[in-house]
Parts: sequence; C-alpha cells; structure tokens
Amino acid sequence: MNSKKIFAKQVLQFNETLVHASLHLPDGYSLVNPFTGAQKEQVAKISTAFYEKYYNDVKPRRLILGSSPARRGTAITGVPFEDAKHLQSETGIFIDNFYINKSSSGFLYDVINKYGGCQKFYSDFYMNFVCPLGIVRTNAKGREVNCNYYENKKLQEALYPFIVSTLQMQVNFGIDTSVCYCIGSGENYRFLTSLNENYQFFDSIIPLEHPRFIMQYNSKHKSDFLEKYLTALRDPNK
Repeated sequence: MNSKKIFAKQVLQFNETLVHASLHLPDGYSLVNPFTGAQKEQVAKISTAFYEKYYNDVKPRRLILGSSPARRGTAITGVPFEDAKHLQSETGIFIDNFYINKSSSGFLYDVINKYGGCQKFYSDFYMNFVCPLGIVRTNAKGREVNCNYYENKKLQEALYPFIVSTLQMQVNFGIDTSVCYCIGSGENYRFLTSLNENYQFFDSIIPLEHPRFIMQYNSKHKSDFLEKYLTALRDPNK
C-alpha cells in the first residue's frame, strides 16, 4: 500500500500513464482519451486544480467505480462524474464547448451535498471507472456513439488487461479496500464482481443504481435512491 504519497499527486501521475494507452480494439471501436485530445492542456489544468483542491493529503479513500466515461462528459473533462458547470465553479477555470450531463451529475451532486459537501465527500471517496477511458462505436450511419466495455465479448477481452492493470494502479494509491461501490447494478456489477473473484482487490462490492437509470426511469423515487446511496456510503455494513 502506498498511503504515504499525496493522493492528488498519485491520481495525476496515473492520468499521465493514460496518455500512453494504446489498445487494439475490434473494428468499429475506438477510445476517447481526454489526456491526449485537442483539449488536453485545458483538461490538465482542470484536473490538476480539482485534485489539488480536494485530494492534497495522504488519507485513504474508498473507491466508487462507474463503467466507462461518456464521450462528451468525463471522457472530455478528465474528472470522473464531474460536469463542466460544476468543475468551472470548483476550479475557477472557464470551460468552453463541454457537454453538461445534468441528470446524472445532478443526482450525484445531491448525494454529495447531503453527505456533507464536496470537501467531506472527496476526503472519503475517490471516483473513477472500471475502464478509465471512454469508448465509442461507429454505428450504421457512420456516427460515433457511446458504448461500454462490456458491450460484447471481443471488446471486453481486448480491454481486460488494461482494466486489471489500471485498477491495480489505483488500488495502490492507498485505497481502503474493505469495500468498493459499483455504479451500475447490472452488467458493470457482474463484471466487477467476477474480476474481484479473480484478483481479490476488495473485501466486498456494493452495487448502486446508475444515476441515469434513476433520473430517466425512476425519477419519482429519486428520494428513495438518494437515501440508498447515503446509507451505503455512510455505513457499508448495513
């Protein structure tokens, strides 16, 4: 465990390793890498400001994992689950031409605020994805659309070594491995559970419904899901 290094420094060093990610994906699929794209300098400024603000310590944190970044969301901004508007207010950096996913990020901000605010939440948790880079698929019309690492067997097999190595790198930040929270209670949870059986990264994994699923299909029960999140985060043994 590498708990004596500044957490922010480790995250930023990890992001630098993603610059060199070179994966051979099946035909029709490609990666979206915010750390190498046209906005890479702005992404570097944003992510550095964010992590140095909230992670400038050596405290161990519990890990929260989504599946993979959305091509116009985290896959561009470089900060998991943070939308452009919120990042702009948090870092003071003007962010232009970024997509704002209000429904998903909005739910998570409600969770963060009710948990005690950004300072408290980010001092206890570190958020990322099972596959830390975005993936797009070219559809029949020639357009790029979001997809997840588990979309088909060939894609999953191509990404598997990358997923294992990047997850191990993050665990080595000094993560509290007693529990991992999985955003996505279906395929993402099944894959992560299987992976954990092979590599024993975490003592347990707690599934949580995806904010998009909550806001698009179960918005009437938002308060129930909010309470479920908060209960799990505050007391994972319940």
